[in-house]
Amino acid sequence: MRRVVLASLLGGALLLTSKAGAITPDQIKELKELGLSPADVIVEEGKDYYHNLKGKNGKTCASCHGQDGANLVGAYAKMPRYYTDIKKVADIDIRIKACMEKYMGLSAKGKKGRKYIVPLAAYVATLSNGMPVNVELKHPEEKRLYELGKELWYKRVGARDFSCAVCHEVLAGKRIRLQKLGAPVRDKLYAHWPAYRISKDKLWTMEDRIRGCYKSFFLYDPKKGNFNMKKNWVKKPPFYIEEVVALELFMKRAANGARIEVPGLLR
Repeated sequence: MRRVVLASLLGGALLLTSKAGAITPDQIKELKELGLSPADVIVEEGKDYYHNLKGKNGKTCASCHGQDGANLVGAYAKMPRYYTDIKKVADIDIRIKACMEKYMGLSAKGKKGRKYIVPLAAYVATLSNGMPVNVELKHPEEKRLYELGKELWYKRVGARDFSCAVCHEVLAGKRIRLQKLGAPVRDKLYAHWPAYRISKDKLWTMEDRIRGCYKSFFLYDPKKGNFNMKKNWVKKPPFYIEEVVALELFMKRAANGARIEVPGLLR
């Protein structure tokens, strides 16, 4: 209920602060100073999970990573990256999911898992606020996924013949469904994700955002478990797949040097 009330207040504030409908960084700052960011509620929820959520192994996140995330300060600035314990490149969603299942003894599957993963991701990400994004490509898997992400970014597919670059480079700055198209690579926008979406009354990680784009414009074949560039139909891919992480790595790497300020705020 508190989220709904905050979202209503926030929506009214946005109408007053922006006749054109675009939210500027200064306006976001003003709204946060007024305490009108519902995302803060979700961050606090994540902090509570961090300290109190336990699995069958009796451990919390704090058991390994310290009180108030002491050992995770700056970690988000370097993600996605390769982790030796899970032998893969992981974004913040996958890293949290792996910790919940591997070390805490919790089920993190499906919507039940997202209930915990998203708030935890929001909280952990805030521990890097003010720090520059610093994604490195040292491990061979990091380099491979970066190149895959670059390929997917420019690959035109689907019935609409769109690519990520069509919307977010060629058409950047224009509007689609009342929303201004951002330029995440050029403007280093990953530094402001996870972000709260007012229209959805939800906080999204970049996994949520990319999956939403794929649902609208791209192709995923659930029967084969991979992308099919030939079929002209649309299906939202599942969470935690390689292609999504690859795109994240490509965009986050492009944001190197930008100061992290999360959670962001979007319509």
